[in-house]
Amino acid sequence: MITTALRSLLGEPRAADPPAPGRRDRVLVGAVMVVGLLEGVFREDVTWRPVVTVVTVGLAPVLLWRRTHPLVCVVVVLGAGLALGLASQVAGVSEAGLATMTYVLVLVHALVRWGSGREIVAGLAVAAVVAGFSGATDYTGPAELFGGLAVLVAAVALGAALRYRAENRRRAFDQVRSEERVGLARDLHDSVAHHVSAIAVQAQTGRTIGRRRPEAALEALAAIEGEASRTLAEMRSMVRVLRDGAPADYAPRPGVADLASLARSDPAPVVHVELAGDLTAIGPQVDAAVYRMAQEALTNALRHARGASRVEIRVAGSAGRVRLRVTDDGRAGTTRPASPGFGLLGMGERVKLLGGTLHAGPAPEGGWAVEADLPTEGRR
Repeated sequence: MITTALRSLLGEPRAADPPAPGRRDRVLVGAVMVVGLLEGVFREDVTWRPVVTVVTVGLAPVLLWRRTHPLVCVVVVLGAGLALGLASQVAGVSEAGLATMTYVLVLVHALVRWGSGREIVAGLAVAAVVAGFSGATDYTGPAELFGGLAVLVAAVALGAALRYRAENRRRAFDQVRSEERVGLARDLHDSVAHHVSAIAVQAQTGRTIGRRRPEAALEALAAIEGEASRTLAEMRSMVRVLRDGAPADYAPRPGVADLASLARSDPAPVVHVELAGDLTAIGPQVDAAVYRMAQEALTNALRHARGASRVEIRVAGSAGRVRLRVTDDGRAGTTRPASPGFGLLGMGERVKLLGGTLHAGPAPEGGWAVEADLPTEGRR
């Protein structure tokens, strides 16, 4: 258990995006230097007062690099303190040092907060050696010994806690960004794929009957122009969302009430839309999801249902549930893609997020059916 934890710690990378030294850091360094000078001037009981004052004040600027080079900073300051302690022992005098030198605790905190696992282990090992040497050579009683250790442990614990909280926030932020990207990908696929499929169908129709009925070809071209304009508008809206700092136009998302716009009587296949039951209590997320799933199921029918003359979209609401069923009367031998595409994958993700069920496959009466069952308010 301990070995596993140590290996995990040693493999820990540095904390991401350490901030550059700022105004507060410079104020901190200035305050430490002023306090160190004042202590060196007015404390006459300090051994080697000029030397320790110069060392304490001279090392204060390392605080500026405590986030980007935490191990180096800890080793430099603690090493200087250890050197002074060894020199005082050789000279036979009391341990030399100023109380201001306790700013090393800030460096220990930064080491745990920003350093890699290997840096943390190495830095804490140096701190333990220096603390052990100081306790052995300048022991004044258990109260001071345990008090000093408690302060050191508190600095380490605070750094670890802040690091853990920042990592959790970063992971949560990454998860939100990932979910937003997946959501945008679903919307982009559902909306744009539907319009492009409609363009393809209109183009095929215009090419088929254009020679016999030139006016029908013109109608198909007008429909293609309309679908292309809507596709371009939706793509531009999503690009605005994806571009940092760019304003986005948040139009109301289409829902069940907008399904009637998918109906058509020409060209084949005919698309029939039926809304039944109580559909007034549907939550906004479910409302948008039902529309997008119906749109995607219709797109798949237009693309894959060979020989289909009719596609039916039926939405019914009752007892806190809303049910969507999209069927076509394509030939029994009609083949669908061997593996689910992004459209079916997106429908499955929507249903799962909302706590419903989805089924897609051959219908008993022939053709293909997509059925979804969702709670009206989504997952609670």
